[in-house]
Amino acid sequence: MLYLDHAATSPVRPEVLNAMQPYLTGVFGNPSSHHTAGEAAASALEDARARVARVLEMRTGDVIFTAGGTEANNLAVKGIVLAALDRGRTHLITTPIEHESILESAEYLQRFHGVEVTRVPVDSAGRVSADALADALRENTALVSLGHANNEIGTVQDAATLAAVTKAAGVPLHLDAVQSAGWLELAGLGADAVSIAGHKLGAPKGIGALAVRGRVPLEPLLHGGGQERGRRSGTENVAGAVGLTVALELAEAERDAVAARVEELTARFISGVLTAVPQAALTGDAVRRLPGTASFTFAGTSGEAVLLELERRGVISSSGSACAAGSGEPRTCCWPAASRRRSPRRRCVSRSVARRWSNKRPNNSLRSSLLQSMLSVLVHNSSRFISGTLQFRAVAALPPALAPFLEEL
Repeated sequence: MLYLDHAATSPVRPEVLNAMQPYLTGVFGNPSSHHTAGEAAASALEDARARVARVLEMRTGDVIFTAGGTEANNLAVKGIVLAALDRGRTHLITTPIEHESILESAEYLQRFHGVEVTRVPVDSAGRVSADALADALRENTALVSLGHANNEIGTVQDAATLAAVTKAAGVPLHLDAVQSAGWLELAGLGADAVSIAGHKLGAPKGIGALAVRGRVPLEPLLHGGGQERGRRSGTENVAGAVGLTVALELAEAERDAVAARVEELTARFISGVLTAVPQAALTGDAVRRLPGTASFTFAGTSGEAVLLELERRGVISSSGSACAAGSGEPRTCCWPAASRRRSPRRRCVSRSVARRWSNKRPNNSLRSSLLQSMLSVLVHNSSRFISGTLQFRAVAALPPALAPFLEEL
């Protein structure tokens, strides 16, 4: 199997697993317990918190461990906006192409708390302009919540410029960095809140973090135990926090070298697909994009049909709009060249963007030639492409998937 869906999840790195092991066995105490076992766990938790904060260039007390990126985004959007309501700030800004955890949090606030939501339009590459953001800001804006990098098309926002706009207006900025963590530098972006998730970095599923600067009021969503300084009740996942920390530090240490190598491989792959497949169109920004993500639409054919046939031949990838299967809506077919971030959309919130990229209905008669061309590109680049991917995320063995393709082609 050739796994090209690291945008959905990545395997746990051996170094991470080794670091977690003591906190799953010998050091198993509850970090809230006031005895030796609990204090040992609490010490490990606080050490992990400080190390995550160091990577993000935030204060140790700003870091809140969560159960993943979805919870971190929910806590950021709902928590910051709810805390601002009693100050008359009842307006939220986001975009139509964010992860569902942001979009549905916005919808919740709109339905149950009367919050006004502005969804700033993006251009055909998925970019938010500073002027559009500035025009959307109001005196009663409580929060701007944006993805640092889009989980489907890989477009990277100009976070520093957007942060300057929000700072001038005195409005907190939340960046969903689940996709970008490990690929891009997260320090110095000017954000007031940053979300990350472990399983995009080589840590296990079920652990994430939200870093919120202390000056930003935050209403907790979970109540009961007062953990995480009263901002997120529930017994902390000490082993997960340690694993997230190690994975984040490893990714940060490797970031420059890995990003350069994978960016070259991805560029070769994109060029090969666009040359070999006339129906293919690259989506997202051609320059400001994540090094490990390539996203295509194929005019005249179904994304799901392509993916199913690729999987039959041993290549695993994802469609950007799985819920649109059979509807005739355009699909975004994502090809993350190596690990990191975010699972493909399960709702169709990005259709308005995708529609601008491709508006032709599926015609599966084109599938066979398209697949042959795609597979030829994969085979032609297999040794370099796979070796870069494997080195990057320390997969144990070389996937044997390409051998059958050579025979079929």
